[in-house]
Amino acid sequence: MSDRVIATYLVETPDSLERAAQAIAGEQSTGTFTAVPGETDALKERHGARVESIEPLEALDAPSLPGSKPPAGHDGMYRRGIVKVSFPLHNFGPSIPNLLSAVAGNLYELRELSGLRLEDLELPEAFAARYRGPKFGVEGTRRLVQVHGRPILGTIVKPSIGLSPGELGALVEKLALAGIDFIKDDELNANPPFAPLEAKVKAVMAAVERAADKTGRKLMYAFNITGDIDELRRNHDIVVRAGGTCVMVSILSIGLAGLAWLNEYSEVPIHGHRNQWGMLTRSPALGMSFVAFQKLCRLAGADHLHVNGLNSKFCESNESVIRSIEACARPLFGGYATMPVVSSMQWAGTAPVTYEALGSVDLIHLAGGGMLAHPDGPAAGFESMKLGWEAAVRGIPLEEYAARHPALRRAIEKFGKG
Repeated sequence: MSDRVIATYLVETPDSLERAAQAIAGEQSTGTFTAVPGETDALKERHGARVESIEPLEALDAPSLPGSKPPAGHDGMYRRGIVKVSFPLHNFGPSIPNLLSAVAGNLYELRELSGLRLEDLELPEAFAARYRGPKFGVEGTRRLVQVHGRPILGTIVKPSIGLSPGELGALVEKLALAGIDFIKDDELNANPPFAPLEAKVKAVMAAVERAADKTGRKLMYAFNITGDIDELRRNHDIVVRAGGTCVMVSILSIGLAGLAWLNEYSEVPIHGHRNQWGMLTRSPALGMSFVAFQKLCRLAGADHLHVNGLNSKFCESNESVIRSIEACARPLFGGYATMPVVSSMQWAGTAPVTYEALGSVDLIHLAGGGMLAHPDGPAAGFESMKLGWEAAVRGIPLEEYAARHPALRRAIEKFGKG
C-alpha cells in the first residue's frame, strides 16, 4: 500500500465498530452526513478512505468521553476495538500538516464515537522524499559532545525562570568546569523581557568557551529559541553566530510545520521538547500515542526528543515511557535516528532501572534537581550520574558500587529515600 497512509485507532463507540469505522473513513475523505451531488462511485473509489481491519476488544458499560449519541434501542454497551483505516496519499500528498487534517481532524468530534486515540501511522516512502529528518541524530550529537559508550549526561537550568544572563553564565561555567556534557534551557524560558535571548546567548557562550579553554571540551547548551515562525531563523542565527551547538524548541508551540521549516536551515542539532504533550495523551481514550507522534517529529527534523523518564514525577507509567523510547530507536524509512531525552525526577539511581529496561546507552539522561541539588554540589551530582550508569552497564548493584564511590553514596542518601 505504498500509495496509502494507514492509521491505526483505538475506537470506542455506542454503535457497532463497523459503523463507527465507516463514519471515520467517510468523514475524513469524501463523505459528510448526507449524500451530495458529485459524490460519484468513481470519485469515492479514487479518493475514499477505506476500513482495512477491525479487531474487537472488551466492551464497557459507560462511555469514556462525553458527547456521544447512542443509537435507538441502545443496549448500554460501548464497544471498543483496534481499527485500521487507509487514506489515499493523493488526497493530501506528503505533507505533515495536511496528513494530520486527514488522520486526526474532525473525526474526534463524531457523535458515533465515545473514545478515539490515534495509535500508529504507516507512511509511504513519499514522506521520506519530502522530509529529510534529523541532520545530526545520535551519532552527530555524540560527535559534537565527544561522548561515546555511555549516555550523554546533562541538566536543566534551575531555577527555570529568574536568573539574569550574568547569573546564568556563572552557573553554566561552574557546571562546564565540572565536566557536564549537556545543559538545556527550561521550556518556560526562551526569550523573555527580563533576559533577552541575545544577552543570554552572549553570557552563556562566553562561559562555555572559558570552561572549554580549561577542560579541552566544549559543553553543548540547548538554547530555547521557541517563538513565532518569523523569530525562529533570527534566534537560530544568534546561537550559531555565537558558537552555540544546539537549539531547542517546544514542538507543540511552533507546530510540526515550524519544526520542519527550522530543520531546512538549521546548522546545529534541534532539541525537541514535548511540553503540552499531556493534553493530547493523558486520557487513554483520547488523543494520540507517542508512537505515532514521534514519527512525525523525526520526519520534521527533531535530533533529540523528550520521552519522559522512569519513576518520574509525572502520571505516565514506566511501561509507556519504555514504549516511547523504544519507538524512537526503531528505524524509520531505514534511518531518521533521533536521540531520546530521558528527564523528570531523574538522578543516579534511575540509571540502573533505565538501562535494565532498555539495554542501551543511546540517550540523553537529564537530571535537574538530581544533579544540581547533590549534597556535595553539581560536580558531585554529575559524577554520581556517571557512576550510576557505570554500575548499571557493569551489572553491579547500586548500593555495592556506592560503597566504593562517595559521590554515588551521597546521592543515594539524598535522593534514594523518596
